[in-house]
Amino acid sequence: MKEISCKLLVIGAGPGGYVCAIRAGQLGVDTVIVEAGKPGGTCLNVGCIPSKALIHAAEEFEKVAHMAGGKSPLGISVAAPTLDLTRTVAWKDGIVSRLNSGVAGLLKKAKVKTVQGWATFRDGKTVEVETETGTQVIRAEAVVIATGSAPVELPFLPFGGSVISSTEALALGEVPKRLAVVGGGYIGLELGIAFAKMGAEVTVVEALPRVLAQYDAELTRPVVKRLAELGIEVMPGAKAKGLSTKGDALLVETSDGKNAKLAADKILVTVGRKPVTEGWGLEQIDLDMSGKFIRIDDQCRSSMRGIFAIGDVTGEPMLAHRAMAQGEMVAEIVAGHKRSWDKRAIPAVCFTDPELLTAGLSPEEAKALGGEIKIGLFPFAANGRAMTKLGEDGFVRVVARADNHLVLGIQAVGQGVSELSAAFGLALEMGARLEDIAGTIHAHPTQGEGFQEAALKALGHALHI
Repeated sequence: MKEISCKLLVIGAGPGGYVCAIRAGQLGVDTVIVEAGKPGGTCLNVGCIPSKALIHAAEEFEKVAHMAGGKSPLGISVAAPTLDLTRTVAWKDGIVSRLNSGVAGLLKKAKVKTVQGWATFRDGKTVEVETETGTQVIRAEAVVIATGSAPVELPFLPFGGSVISSTEALALGEVPKRLAVVGGGYIGLELGIAFAKMGAEVTVVEALPRVLAQYDAELTRPVVKRLAELGIEVMPGAKAKGLSTKGDALLVETSDGKNAKLAADKILVTVGRKPVTEGWGLEQIDLDMSGKFIRIDDQCRSSMRGIFAIGDVTGEPMLAHRAMAQGEMVAEIVAGHKRSWDKRAIPAVCFTDPELLTAGLSPEEAKALGGEIKIGLFPFAANGRAMTKLGEDGFVRVVARADNHLVLGIQAVGQGVSELSAAFGLALEMGARLEDIAGTIHAHPTQGEGFQEAALKALGHALHI
Protein backbone atom coordinates (compact mmCIF):
# COMPACT_ATOMS: atom_id res chain seq x y z
CA MET A 1 0.00 0.00 0.00
CA LYS A 2 1.41 3.38 -1.02
CA GLU A 3 2.72 5.53 1.82
CA ILE A 4 0.81 8.76 2.59
CA SER A 5 2.63 11.99 3.45
CA CYS A 6 0.84 15.02 4.90
CA LYS A 7 1.44 18.15 6.92
CA LEU A 8 -1.02 17.24 9.72
CA LEU A 9 -2.13 13.84 10.97
CA VAL A 10 -5.01 13.67 13.47
CA ILE A 11 -5.45 10.41 15.39
CA GLY A 12 -9.06 10.08 16.53
CA ALA A 13 -12.20 11.57 14.98
CA GLY A 14 -14.02 12.52 18.17
CA PRO A 15 -15.17 16.13 18.76
CA GLY A 16 -11.61 17.38 19.26
CA GLY A 17 -10.09 15.43 16.40
CA TYR A 18 -12.66 16.10 13.72
CA VAL A 19 -12.91 19.82 14.56
CA CYS A 20 -9.11 20.05 14.41
CA ALA A 21 -9.06 18.35 11.01
CA ILE A 22 -11.92 20.44 9.59
CA ARG A 23 -10.35 23.73 10.70
CA ALA A 24 -6.95 22.68 9.37
CA GLY A 25 -8.53 21.78 6.05
CA GLN A 26 -10.27 25.15 5.91
CA LEU A 27 -6.87 26.81 6.39
CA GLY A 28 -5.37 24.88 3.49
CA VAL A 29 -3.35 22.45 5.61
CA ASP A 30 -2.86 19.04 3.98
CA THR A 31 -4.62 16.90 6.61
CA VAL A 32 -5.28 13.21 7.24
CA ILE A 33 -7.50 11.89 10.03
CA VAL A 34 -7.47 8.29 11.29
CA GLU A 35 -10.40 6.71 13.14
CA ALA A 36 -11.03 3.06 14.02
CA GLY A 37 -14.77 3.52 14.60
CA LYS A 38 -17.41 5.89 13.32
CA PRO A 39 -16.72 9.64 13.13
CA GLY A 40 -17.84 11.60 16.18
CA GLY A 41 -16.11 9.54 18.85
CA THR A 42 -17.60 8.73 22.23
CA CYS A 43 -19.60 11.96 22.39
CA LEU A 44 -21.58 11.47 19.21
CA ASN A 45 -21.85 7.66 19.19
CA VAL A 46 -22.12 6.47 22.80
CA GLY A 47 -22.03 9.59 24.96
CA CYS A 48 -23.34 13.15 24.84
CA ILE A 49 -25.78 12.91 21.95
CA PRO A 50 -27.40 9.47 22.51
CA SER A 51 -27.66 10.02 26.26
CA LYS A 52 -29.46 13.33 25.77
CA ALA A 53 -31.84 11.64 23.34
CA LEU A 54 -32.63 9.00 25.95
CA ILE A 55 -32.98 11.63 28.67
CA HIS A 56 -35.42 13.61 26.53
CA ALA A 57 -37.51 10.51 25.80
CA ALA A 58 -37.62 9.76 29.53
CA GLU A 59 -38.71 13.32 30.32
CA GLU A 60 -41.52 13.16 27.77
CA PHE A 61 -42.68 9.77 29.06
CA GLU A 62 -42.73 11.01 32.65
CA LYS A 63 -44.70 14.12 31.67
CA VAL A 64 -47.39 12.02 30.04
CA ALA A 65 -47.37 9.48 32.87
CA HIS A 66 -47.89 12.31 35.36
CA MET A 67 -50.95 13.43 33.42
CA ALA A 68 -52.53 9.98 33.62
CA GLY A 69 -55.34 9.93 36.17
CA GLY A 70 -55.78 13.68 36.19
CA LYS A 71 -52.76 14.43 38.42
CA SER A 72 -51.43 17.29 36.30
CA PRO A 73 -52.00 20.83 37.62
CA LEU A 74 -52.27 21.90 33.98
CA GLY A 75 -55.68 20.25 33.78
CA ILE A 76 -54.58 17.71 31.19
CA SER A 77 -55.72 14.11 31.57
CA VAL A 78 -54.60 11.19 29.41
CA ALA A 79 -54.62 7.42 29.52
CA ALA A 80 -51.63 5.66 31.07
CA PRO A 81 -48.78 5.69 28.52
CA THR A 82 -46.59 2.79 27.43
CA LEU A 83 -42.96 2.83 26.33
CA ASP A 84 -41.33 0.74 23.61
CA LEU A 85 -37.64 1.18 24.37
CA THR A 86 -36.57 -0.54 21.16
CA ARG A 87 -38.28 2.22 19.16
CA THR A 88 -36.74 4.87 21.40
CA VAL A 89 -33.27 3.42 20.84
CA ALA A 90 -33.93 3.18 17.08
CA TRP A 91 -34.87 6.89 17.06
CA LYS A 92 -31.69 7.68 19.00
CA ASP A 93 -29.63 5.61 16.57
CA GLY A 94 -31.17 7.53 13.67
CA ILE A 95 -29.98 10.83 15.13
CA VAL A 96 -26.49 9.41 15.67
CA SER A 97 -26.37 8.09 12.10
CA ARG A 98 -27.36 11.47 10.65
CA LEU A 99 -24.65 13.20 12.67
CA ASN A 100 -22.07 10.55 11.67
CA SER A 101 -22.83 11.32 8.04
CA GLY A 102 -22.71 15.04 8.76
CA VAL A 103 -19.23 14.86 10.27
CA ALA A 104 -17.98 12.70 7.39
CA GLY A 105 -19.41 15.22 4.93
CA LEU A 106 -17.77 18.17 6.70
CA LEU A 107 -14.39 16.43 6.64
CA LYS A 108 -14.77 15.76 2.92
CA LYS A 109 -15.83 19.35 2.29
CA ALA A 110 -12.67 20.56 4.07
CA LYS A 111 -10.60 18.25 1.81
CA VAL A 112 -9.47 16.09 4.73
CA LYS A 113 -8.47 12.53 3.86
CA THR A 114 -10.04 9.95 6.19
CA VAL A 115 -8.34 6.63 6.87
CA GLN A 116 -10.43 3.96 8.59
CA GLY A 117 -8.46 1.81 11.01
CA TRP A 118 -6.35 1.66 14.16
CA ALA A 119 -3.22 3.83 14.20
CA THR A 120 0.02 2.85 15.95
CA PHE A 121 3.10 5.05 16.24
CA ARG A 122 6.29 3.79 14.62
CA ASP A 123 8.10 7.00 15.60
CA GLY A 124 7.22 10.65 16.27
CA LYS A 125 6.46 11.36 12.60
CA THR A 126 5.18 8.01 11.37
CA VAL A 127 2.19 5.79 12.13
CA GLU A 128 0.97 2.49 10.79
CA VAL A 129 -2.77 2.03 10.34
CA GLU A 130 -4.31 -1.41 10.23
CA THR A 131 -7.09 -1.08 7.68
CA GLU A 132 -9.39 -3.64 6.08
CA THR A 133 -7.14 -3.77 3.03
CA GLY A 134 -3.77 -3.92 4.80
CA THR A 135 -1.24 -1.74 6.60
CA GLN A 136 -1.20 1.94 5.65
CA VAL A 137 1.90 3.97 6.55
CA ILE A 138 1.37 7.71 7.13
CA ARG A 139 4.14 10.27 7.61
CA ALA A 140 3.31 13.74 8.91
CA GLU A 141 5.08 16.96 9.86
CA ALA A 142 2.74 17.40 12.84
CA VAL A 143 0.58 14.90 14.71
CA VAL A 144 -2.43 15.49 16.96
CA ILE A 145 -3.31 12.77 19.48
CA ALA A 146 -7.06 12.86 20.10
CA THR A 147 -7.69 9.31 21.30
CA GLY A 148 -10.27 10.25 23.94
CA SER A 149 -11.36 8.23 26.96
CA ALA A 150 -13.17 5.04 27.95
CA PRO A 151 -15.32 3.96 30.92
CA VAL A 152 -13.38 2.82 34.00
CA GLU A 153 -13.93 -0.87 34.72
CA LEU A 154 -13.90 -2.13 38.30
CA PRO A 155 -11.85 -5.35 38.69
CA PHE A 156 -14.52 -6.91 40.91
CA LEU A 157 -17.35 -5.82 38.57
CA PRO A 158 -16.03 -6.46 35.04
CA PHE A 159 -18.30 -5.43 32.20
CA GLY A 160 -20.37 -8.24 30.76
CA GLY A 161 -23.72 -9.89 31.40
CA SER A 162 -25.74 -7.88 33.89
CA VAL A 163 -22.85 -5.46 34.52
CA ILE A 164 -22.91 -2.66 31.96
CA SER A 165 -21.21 0.64 31.18
CA SER A 166 -22.93 3.75 29.85
CA THR A 167 -22.34 2.41 26.33
CA GLU A 168 -24.54 -0.66 26.89
CA ALA A 169 -27.07 1.37 28.90
CA LEU A 170 -27.77 3.45 25.81
CA ALA A 171 -28.61 0.38 23.74
CA LEU A 172 -30.85 -1.68 26.04
CA GLY A 173 -33.82 -3.43 24.46
CA GLU A 174 -36.07 -2.94 27.47
CA VAL A 175 -36.19 -0.91 30.66
CA PRO A 176 -34.68 -2.96 33.51
CA LYS A 177 -37.12 -3.55 36.35
CA ARG A 178 -34.37 -3.00 38.92
CA LEU A 179 -31.27 -0.94 38.13
CA ALA A 180 -28.31 -0.52 40.47
CA VAL A 181 -26.02 2.39 39.62
CA VAL A 182 -22.46 2.26 40.98
CA GLY A 183 -21.18 5.84 41.09
CA GLY A 184 -23.21 8.95 41.84
CA GLY A 185 -21.44 11.33 39.49
CA TYR A 186 -23.02 13.08 36.54
CA ILE A 187 -23.11 10.06 34.18
CA GLY A 188 -24.65 7.75 36.78
CA LEU A 189 -27.30 10.24 37.83
CA GLU A 190 -28.18 11.36 34.31
CA LEU A 191 -28.87 7.78 33.23
CA GLY A 192 -30.28 6.69 36.60
CA ILE A 193 -32.86 9.50 36.54
CA ALA A 194 -33.77 8.69 32.93
CA PHE A 195 -34.42 5.02 33.68
CA ALA A 196 -36.33 5.89 36.85
CA LYS A 197 -38.65 8.07 34.77
CA MET A 198 -39.12 5.15 32.39
CA GLY A 199 -40.26 2.96 35.28
CA ALA A 200 -37.13 1.28 36.66
CA GLU A 201 -36.52 0.89 40.39
CA VAL A 202 -33.19 2.66 40.75
CA THR A 203 -30.63 2.52 43.57
CA VAL A 204 -27.47 4.63 43.46
CA VAL A 205 -24.41 3.41 45.37
CA GLU A 206 -21.91 6.20 46.03
CA ALA A 207 -18.69 5.75 48.04
CA LEU A 208 -18.44 9.45 48.92
CA PRO A 209 -20.66 11.11 51.56
CA ARG A 210 -22.92 12.61 48.88
CA VAL A 211 -23.72 12.35 45.19
CA LEU A 212 -22.42 14.88 42.64
CA ALA A 213 -19.56 15.63 45.02
CA GLN A 214 -17.78 17.76 42.40
CA TYR A 215 -20.48 20.41 42.91
CA ASP A 216 -21.22 22.27 46.14
CA ALA A 217 -24.09 21.05 48.30
CA GLU A 218 -26.21 24.19 47.79
CA LEU A 219 -26.15 23.68 44.04
CA THR A 220 -27.03 19.97 44.17
CA ARG A 221 -29.79 20.22 46.79
CA PRO A 222 -32.65 20.53 44.23
CA VAL A 223 -31.31 17.45 42.39
CA VAL A 224 -31.16 15.41 45.61
CA LYS A 225 -34.74 16.46 46.36
CA ARG A 226 -35.83 15.34 42.90
CA LEU A 227 -34.12 11.95 43.30
CA ALA A 228 -36.33 11.29 46.33
CA GLU A 229 -39.45 12.39 44.42
CA LEU A 230 -38.61 9.92 41.66
CA GLY A 231 -38.23 7.11 44.18
CA ILE A 232 -34.49 6.74 43.56
CA GLU A 233 -32.74 5.31 46.61
CA VAL A 234 -29.32 6.82 47.28
CA MET A 235 -26.77 4.97 49.41
CA PRO A 236 -24.02 7.48 50.29
CA GLY A 237 -20.82 6.25 51.90
CA ALA A 238 -21.45 2.77 50.49
CA LYS A 239 -19.02 0.60 48.56
CA ALA A 240 -19.83 -1.88 45.83
CA LYS A 241 -18.05 -5.18 46.56
CA GLY A 242 -18.97 -7.40 43.66
CA LEU A 243 -21.64 -9.50 41.99
CA SER A 244 -23.72 -12.19 43.66
CA THR A 245 -23.05 -15.82 42.73
CA LYS A 246 -26.15 -15.93 40.53
CA GLY A 247 -25.31 -12.57 38.98
CA ASP A 248 -28.71 -11.13 39.93
CA ALA A 249 -27.63 -8.81 42.75
CA LEU A 250 -24.99 -6.26 43.71
CA LEU A 251 -23.07 -6.87 46.93
CA VAL A 252 -22.59 -3.67 48.91
CA GLU A 253 -20.88 -2.58 52.11
CA THR A 254 -23.10 0.12 53.63
CA SER A 255 -21.90 3.30 55.33
CA ASP A 256 -22.20 1.62 58.75
CA GLY A 257 -20.02 -1.31 57.68
CA LYS A 258 -22.79 -3.84 57.15
CA ASN A 259 -23.16 -6.10 54.11
CA ALA A 260 -26.18 -5.66 51.85
CA LYS A 261 -27.45 -7.38 48.75
CA LEU A 262 -29.25 -5.27 46.12
CA ALA A 263 -31.36 -7.29 43.70
CA ALA A 264 -30.73 -5.91 40.20
CA ASP A 265 -31.47 -6.89 36.62
CA LYS A 266 -28.72 -4.55 35.44
CA ILE A 267 -25.78 -3.00 37.27
CA LEU A 268 -24.60 0.23 35.66
CA VAL A 269 -21.00 1.08 36.59
CA THR A 270 -20.21 4.79 36.19
CA VAL A 271 -17.16 5.44 38.35
CA GLY A 272 -15.37 7.66 35.88
CA ARG A 273 -13.51 7.62 32.59
CA LYS A 274 -9.87 6.96 31.78
CA PRO A 275 -7.72 8.28 28.92
CA VAL A 276 -7.07 5.92 26.03
CA THR A 277 -3.28 5.82 26.20
CA GLU A 278 -2.71 2.15 25.38
CA GLY A 279 -2.68 0.28 22.10
CA TRP A 280 -1.44 3.06 19.83
CA GLY A 281 2.31 3.02 20.55
CA LEU A 282 2.76 5.58 23.30
CA GLU A 283 5.87 3.65 24.35
CA GLN A 284 7.43 4.36 20.93
CA ILE A 285 7.40 8.13 21.40
CA ASP A 286 8.00 8.46 25.17
CA LEU A 287 5.85 11.51 25.94
CA ASP A 288 5.94 13.19 29.35
CA MET A 289 2.84 12.34 31.37
CA SER A 290 0.84 14.16 34.03
CA GLY A 291 -0.40 11.21 36.05
CA LYS A 292 -2.30 9.03 33.60
CA PHE A 293 -2.77 11.89 31.11
CA ILE A 294 -0.50 13.31 28.42
CA ARG A 295 1.15 16.50 29.70
CA ILE A 296 0.57 19.55 27.49
CA ASP A 297 1.36 23.26 27.57
CA ASP A 298 -0.96 26.19 26.85
CA GLN A 299 -0.79 25.41 23.13
CA CYS A 300 -1.54 21.70 23.60
CA ARG A 301 2.03 20.79 22.69
CA SER A 302 3.37 17.59 24.20
CA SER A 303 6.98 17.10 25.34
CA MET A 304 7.91 15.92 21.83
CA ARG A 305 8.32 18.45 19.04
CA GLY A 306 5.57 18.28 16.44
CA ILE A 307 3.20 16.20 18.57
CA PHE A 308 0.10 17.80 20.07
CA ALA A 309 -2.56 16.24 22.30
CA ILE A 310 -6.13 17.40 22.86
CA GLY A 311 -9.31 16.36 24.63
CA ASP A 312 -9.88 13.69 27.26
CA VAL A 313 -6.44 12.15 26.82
CA THR A 314 -4.99 15.37 28.30
CA GLY A 315 -7.06 15.45 31.50
CA GLU A 316 -9.94 17.25 33.12
CA PRO A 317 -12.38 18.65 32.39
CA MET A 318 -13.35 15.79 30.06
CA LEU A 319 -15.79 17.80 27.99
CA ALA A 320 -16.47 17.66 24.26
CA HIS A 321 -16.50 21.43 23.88
CA ARG A 322 -13.11 21.70 25.59
CA ALA A 323 -11.71 19.22 23.07
CA MET A 324 -13.32 21.14 20.20
CA ALA A 325 -11.79 24.44 21.34
CA GLN A 326 -8.38 22.80 21.71
CA GLY A 327 -8.68 21.17 18.29
CA GLU A 328 -9.55 24.44 16.57
CA MET A 329 -6.64 26.18 18.29
CA VAL A 330 -4.10 23.50 17.34
CA ALA A 331 -5.21 23.60 13.70
CA GLU A 332 -4.57 27.32 13.62
CA ILE A 333 -1.16 26.92 15.28
CA VAL A 334 -0.15 24.32 12.69
CA ALA A 335 -1.30 26.77 9.99
CA GLY A 336 1.03 29.41 11.43
CA HIS A 337 -1.38 31.49 13.50
CA LYS A 338 -0.61 32.76 17.00
CA ARG A 339 -2.88 31.07 19.52
CA SER A 340 -2.81 29.93 23.15
CA TRP A 341 -5.19 28.12 25.50
CA ASP A 342 -7.21 29.76 28.29
CA LYS A 343 -9.68 27.54 30.07
CA ARG A 344 -11.27 29.99 32.51
CA ALA A 345 -14.62 29.99 30.71
CA ILE A 346 -15.51 26.36 29.99
CA PRO A 347 -19.14 25.86 30.99
CA ALA A 348 -20.00 22.39 32.32
CA VAL A 349 -23.53 20.98 32.26
CA CYS A 350 -24.95 18.06 34.19
CA PHE A 351 -28.17 16.94 32.46
CA THR A 352 -29.90 15.69 35.59
CA ASP A 353 -33.39 16.79 36.63
CA PRO A 354 -33.10 19.65 37.32
CA GLU A 355 -30.04 20.50 35.24
CA LEU A 356 -26.81 21.81 36.76
CA LEU A 357 -24.64 24.44 35.06
CA THR A 358 -21.31 25.88 36.16
CA ALA A 359 -18.86 28.29 34.54
CA GLY A 360 -15.76 29.76 36.12
CA LEU A 361 -15.09 29.60 39.86
CA SER A 362 -17.38 28.29 42.59
CA PRO A 363 -17.78 30.39 45.76
CA GLU A 364 -15.25 28.16 47.56
CA GLU A 365 -12.72 28.44 44.73
CA ALA A 366 -13.17 32.21 44.58
CA LYS A 367 -12.67 32.54 48.35
CA ALA A 368 -9.48 30.49 48.08
CA LEU A 369 -7.96 33.27 45.94
CA GLY A 370 -7.73 35.37 49.11
CA GLY A 371 -9.79 38.46 48.35
CA GLU A 372 -13.32 39.28 49.47
CA ILE A 373 -16.16 38.20 47.19
CA LYS A 374 -19.79 39.08 46.58
CA ILE A 375 -22.41 36.41 45.90
CA GLY A 376 -25.82 37.04 44.38
CA LEU A 377 -28.44 34.27 44.27
CA PHE A 378 -31.84 34.50 42.63
CA PRO A 379 -34.36 31.66 43.06
CA PHE A 380 -36.50 30.44 40.17
CA ALA A 381 -39.42 30.40 42.62
CA ALA A 382 -39.55 34.16 41.96
CA ASN A 383 -39.28 33.82 38.18
CA GLY A 384 -42.50 34.01 36.20
CA ARG A 385 -41.33 31.88 33.28
CA ALA A 386 -40.12 29.12 35.61
CA MET A 387 -43.53 29.11 37.30
CA THR A 388 -45.34 28.67 33.98
CA LYS A 389 -43.11 25.68 33.18
CA LEU A 390 -43.64 23.98 36.57
CA GLY A 391 -39.92 24.52 37.16
CA GLU A 392 -39.63 26.61 40.30
CA ASP A 393 -36.88 24.55 41.98
CA GLY A 394 -33.41 25.99 41.57
CA PHE A 395 -31.61 29.29 41.21
CA VAL A 396 -28.92 31.33 39.44
CA ARG A 397 -25.85 32.33 41.45
CA VAL A 398 -23.17 34.86 40.53
CA VAL A 399 -19.76 35.08 42.23
CA ALA A 400 -17.72 38.28 41.87
CA ARG A 401 -14.80 40.12 43.41
CA ALA A 402 -15.93 42.58 46.08
CA ASP A 403 -13.49 45.35 45.11
CA ASN A 404 -14.10 45.77 41.38
CA HIS A 405 -17.15 43.50 40.88
CA LEU A 406 -15.38 41.36 38.24
CA VAL A 407 -17.45 38.22 37.74
CA LEU A 408 -15.41 35.11 38.64
CA GLY A 409 -18.02 32.38 38.34
CA ILE A 410 -21.67 31.69 37.58
CA GLN A 411 -23.74 28.65 38.54
CA ALA A 412 -27.33 27.58 38.05
CA VAL A 413 -29.59 24.67 38.85
CA GLY A 414 -33.04 24.41 37.35
CA GLN A 415 -35.18 23.22 34.49
CA GLY A 416 -33.45 23.84 31.16
CA VAL A 417 -30.59 25.94 32.57
CA SER A 418 -28.16 24.28 30.14
CA GLU A 419 -29.35 26.83 27.58
CA LEU A 420 -27.95 29.63 29.76
CA SER A 421 -24.42 28.24 29.31
CA ALA A 422 -23.66 30.51 26.35
CA ALA A 423 -24.58 33.63 28.33
CA PHE A 424 -22.53 32.52 31.33
CA GLY A 425 -19.50 31.67 29.21
CA LEU A 426 -19.72 34.90 27.24
CA ALA A 427 -19.89 37.00 30.42
CA LEU A 428 -16.73 35.41 31.77
CA GLU A 429 -14.93 35.49 28.42
CA MET A 430 -15.68 39.21 27.99
CA GLY A 431 -14.56 40.06 31.53
CA ALA A 432 -18.00 41.23 32.64
CA ARG A 433 -18.60 43.00 35.93
CA LEU A 434 -21.79 42.79 37.95
CA GLU A 435 -22.88 46.15 36.53
CA ASP A 436 -22.53 44.82 32.95
CA ILE A 437 -24.90 41.94 33.60
CA ALA A 438 -27.29 44.02 35.69
CA GLY A 439 -27.36 46.71 33.01
CA THR A 440 -28.10 44.31 30.15
CA ILE A 441 -31.81 44.26 29.31
CA HIS A 442 -33.01 40.66 29.55
CA ALA A 443 -36.17 39.56 27.74
CA HIS A 444 -39.28 39.00 29.86
CA PRO A 445 -40.57 36.45 30.66
CA THR A 446 -37.52 34.18 30.47
CA GLN A 447 -35.48 32.16 32.93
CA GLY A 448 -32.48 34.19 31.79
CA GLU A 449 -33.85 37.08 33.85
CA GLY A 450 -32.57 35.14 36.85
CA PHE A 451 -29.03 35.91 35.66
CA GLN A 452 -29.67 39.65 35.69
CA GLU A 453 -31.45 39.44 39.05
CA ALA A 454 -28.57 37.48 40.61
CA ALA A 455 -26.18 40.25 39.56
CA LEU A 456 -28.56 42.85 40.96
CA LYS A 457 -28.76 40.88 44.22
CA ALA A 458 -24.97 40.86 44.51
CA LEU A 459 -25.04 44.64 44.04
CA GLY A 460 -27.61 44.91 46.82
CA HIS A 461 -30.73 45.88 44.91
CA ALA A 462 -32.52 42.89 43.37
CA LEU A 463 -35.91 43.93 42.00
CA HIS A 464 -38.03 40.81 42.31
CA ILE A 465 -37.05 39.34 45.70
